[in-house]
Amino acid sequence: MMERKDRFKHESIQDRKTIQSLITAINRGIAKGELHFSDDTGEITLNPDGMLNLKVTASKDEARCRMDIRISWANENTDLKDAGKLKVKS
Repeated sequence: MMERKDRFKHESIQDRKTIQSLITAINRGIAKGELHFSDDTGEITLNPDGMLNLKVTASKDEARCRMDIRISWANENTDLKDAGKLKVKS
């Protein structure tokens, strides 16, 4: 869903396998330095480079679980916060 020319947002219901494929594509795009996102309403291309800021949040209550992964970077050098090494177990 395109909100502005420089912003892309998409929300949909997917199964685990499809989400895994999308995350794999994001992984490849980060490695390559180019991420292209698109759907029926818009598109955007991002070029991750240099140091990236990673933010992971996870929560669980009786009715719902949620995990958010945010990766951001500046187009120019800036000071980034560092909370140490992240550990993820599967």
